[in-house]
Amino acid sequence: MPAFDFTQWPPFISDKDRATLQYRATTYALAHGLLYLPIGAQPPAPTSAIHAPISLFPTPFPRVQFEQAQRLQSIYNVLYSRIAMDVEFLDQIMGAEVGVGRVDEFTGQLWSGWRDLRENGLAQPLHLGLFRSDYLLHQRDSDLSLKQVEFNTISSSFGALSQKTAEMHRSLETSTKFFHASAHLTADNFPPNQSTFGLVEGLAAAHAAYNVDGSRILFVVQANERNIFDQLWLEYELLEKHSIHVVRRTFDELAHQAKISQKDSTLFIETLDGSPVEISTVYYRSGYTPDDFPTSTQFQTRFNLERSKAIKCPTIPLQLAGGKKVQQILTEPGVLERFLCDESKYGPQGVFSTRALAELRESWMGMWGLDLDGEIGVRQAIERALELVLKPQREGGGNNVYKEAIPGFLESLPPGERPAWIAMELISPPMGLKNYLVRAGSGASIETEVVSELGIFGWSLFGGGKVIGEKEAGWLVRTKGKDSNEGGVATGFSVLDSLVLVD
Repeated sequence: MPAFDFTQWPPFISDKDRATLQYRATTYALAHGLLYLPIGAQPPAPTSAIHAPISLFPTPFPRVQFEQAQRLQSIYNVLYSRIAMDVEFLDQIMGAEVGVGRVDEFTGQLWSGWRDLRENGLAQPLHLGLFRSDYLLHQRDSDLSLKQVEFNTISSSFGALSQKTAEMHRSLETSTKFFHASAHLTADNFPPNQSTFGLVEGLAAAHAAYNVDGSRILFVVQANERNIFDQLWLEYELLEKHSIHVVRRTFDELAHQAKISQKDSTLFIETLDGSPVEISTVYYRSGYTPDDFPTSTQFQTRFNLERSKAIKCPTIPLQLAGGKKVQQILTEPGVLERFLCDESKYGPQGVFSTRALAELRESWMGMWGLDLDGEIGVRQAIERALELVLKPQREGGGNNVYKEAIPGFLESLPPGERPAWIAMELISPPMGLKNYLVRAGSGASIETEVVSELGIFGWSLFGGGKVIGEKEAGWLVRTKGKDSNEGGVATGFSVLDSLVLVD
């Protein structure tokens, strides 16, 4: 069978049929909660919404690589759980005494707060991770492979809206057959996506482990959150399927409303009527960027939550484990074996096969620290600038430095800040892939050359040196114009998409 020709996507469709698809896609989105709040100030109780940015066609993705990404997720769940439990490793790599935290202020403040807390003793040994591992297809000549972009350990968003997007494309197939534009666009090639169920399963597992009747889950959110519906679908699923109530608060609200029992470190949140409710699990949909910590008050609130008995998603060490420096250090000889092959520490059942490690490594691009061997790391980055991206220890999009911008950036970067940055070889997605992108209020869909990023969700509940439970938990696709370097939907660079599997 000949290889799939990405340059022939999307299939030809008449303007009339395309307008019909766009009408059905946008009305489906509006009717099924695939929504954002509009730009601008909103009343406390929203009175309007717009559909999220979406693609008109699902993106073709090789079935073999999709199944590989799903298969790798459980290994990554265990790997990052074990990294978060390895205090010595995190102190060395991310700490403020000898690690990245020396030169990255945000990382250093998180680590320093965690160090002080653990010296006084932490009340809760369990951690919850809701993860997302992001990938691009990498094409070299006629060979396609799966390459990891990054691994997210905090505020891994768009699980619920990604499920809605997949359901939207499936509805278009059911209702229109995509006007028979392509033989690939059949229901058998649309993989199921239960990411809302999967992520909520992880939150419910933490709540069950806490095991206090009447306790609730706390969502720590950003003020003026436009992506609120992605969060609300998780809240509805928790209530309707698990009878678990959710409390939503910002850091600023928690500074006044969060109370911790001196007796046993139980976390209580004041409700609207002034009565306190006990919190079983703290789920962060904020706290991943310095912008969420404009003053020391927000840091102190984060540390107060960390010292409580509630299970955190993520804990500070798990957030630190998601740093780009950790991603780079994992590529060095022997580091992966430290976490996946130590039988004396994890037992014979906790050791992964040589093939599993090889498959992980095959999904990585080359990377190194800018502080590599004195000037060598920087010199290599300048010489190879056009095939690289530089990444700091940040989440949320808009932080990386690409290609032509690298030499000038490195000239202005103080040498003391180099340890906070890594250089990574750019992934080369298939050329010529296009799609129709639809944004609220932008009129007709726009056909443009695109790059599509696959994310695989997973969850892990762990502590005391052991992983108690973990699962792969669904997927997302974000599609951006080829000329856009960044891929965060919430930052305005891309649209939500789904998959049609091809062989």
